[in-house]
Formats: sequence, structure tokens, C-alpha cells
Amino acid sequence: MTPSPEATSSPNRSAREFYLPPERRKVEGGGVPHVSAKNFSIYYGEFEAVKKVSADIPAKYVTAIIGPSGCGKSTFLRSINRMNDLLPNCHTTGSLMFDGQDVYGKFTDEVLLRKKIGMVFQKPNPFPKSIFDNIAYGPRLHGIRDKKTLDGIVEKSLRKAALWDEVCDRLDKNALGMSGGQQQRLCFARTLAVEPEILLLDEPTSALDPKATAKIEDLIQELRGSYTIMIVTHNMQQASRISDSTMFFYEGRLVEHASTAQLFTNPKDQMTEDYITGRFS
Repeated sequence: MTPSPEATSSPNRSAREFYLPPERRKVEGGGVPHVSAKNFSIYYGEFEAVKKVSADIPAKYVTAIIGPSGCGKSTFLRSINRMNDLLPNCHTTGSLMFDGQDVYGKFTDEVLLRKKIGMVFQKPNPFPKSIFDNIAYGPRLHGIRDKKTLDGIVEKSLRKAALWDEVCDRLDKNALGMSGGQQQRLCFARTLAVEPEILLLDEPTSALDPKATAKIEDLIQELRGSYTIMIVTHNMQQASRISDSTMFFYEGRLVEHASTAQLFTNPKDQMTEDYITGRFS
């Protein structure tokens, strides 16, 4: 029997037990929520950067987050695996739930949280290590030492990232010698190596050329259905191409969250229509 949210948040349970997912509830319109926000705000000191957001993020869907610069998109995304904890004077109010558990609860283990919720950043950030060691870093961090097991994880992760055929004969080479697009796919592979449930993508193609961007978009399409993917993007065409649902933020507020088809063809809010048609940016 799957434990209730109350049972899994008991202080007598270990951090690993904390992430046993409770029974998930259905959300309106289909899909299952993987992340749920309710009146969730993020503050930098006294400044409210994200304002009372309430939303359900369906599991195994691709959700795009759009909006003008400085509107809170990346701040909201980074809050889901608590990357904002690294910033001074950052605090939250309201609730943010992952698999029915409080992301900011006192019994949450941030290391395990970031294993379940991986992240790829705007600029490729491979470690100054070999390609193999980049991928093996996370599994080693979580206690895997067997060489044969690590070999399998590295190959599987690189294949998922559509990179294996390009690098299989130079796994011992420094990752910094790869092209920018290859480095970004390596960062995907490094994230996938610890078997996350959610992928947070913060403008993952903004530093890439069109050819490398197309490969990343193809990769996202390959991964859809296997992971819950959330992607911040300034590119309206990209959002419409690759996402199932879209969230539109403006000045820290979630203005509209709907299926991508509805939001781009028949938005409910005039501000959303003005933004996607280029009346303001």
C-alpha cells in the first residue's frame, strides 16, 4: 500500500523514505501532477520575485515557461530543486510539492531532491574532466564504485543524450574539447546518469547555434514521455514546437497556464495574447 503524504513526512522516517511517492491525484484535463504550487512566493530580501503562484505540473509532459526577461521564470524553475537556496536572503512562502511532499519541508534532503530533480543550465558547464568522469561523477557521488556498473551507466546516459556514437571512442578525452552543442548534450547525459524523474532546463539552447539547437530540441522530443520536463525559453517558436503545456509569467505573476495549443491559438488573457503576438517583450 502506498504511504499517505502525512505518513511519509513523519520525522521518524529517513530522507530516502521521504521520497517514496504517495498516490498521485488526477489533474483537470488529464495528466498527473508531479509538481504542485499553491500560493507560492519567492523573495529576495523584501522583494517578491515570484508572486503567489498556484499551478499543477503534469508528470511526463513537457511544460514550457515563457515571459519577458526578469519576470520570474528562472527563479520559479530553480526553486523546484532548491537551487535558490544558494542565494543570500532568499526565502519562500506558500507551498511547493513534489510527489505530494513539501520541497521546503524541514525533513527534505536537498541532495536527494536534486538527484530526483536534475537541471541543465543556459550555458554548457562540463567539469574539466574526461567525458567518462563527467557522466560517472553523479553515480560515484551516490556510492556506485563498480567499474562495470559505471561503464553501463555512462553508455546508457550518452545514448539517451544522442551522444554515444559521437564520443564512444574518446571517453578518456577532456570534455572541454567538445563543441558547445556536444557539451550541452553531455550535461543532459550527466543529469540523466543519476536517474532523475524531472528535468529542469533553463534556456538550454540560448547559447547554441541553430544546428546544435535543433539537436537539443530533438533530444527533448526523444525524452518526452519518460521524464517530466520543464523548460524556460524566450523562443516562442521553440515553446510551441516542443511543449505540451505552457506557463506565461509577467512581473513575477503566473498570468496563464494552459495546453500549448490553447495558449498559442486562443489565450484567455489579453496580456498573454499581447506577448505571444509581439506587442510587448
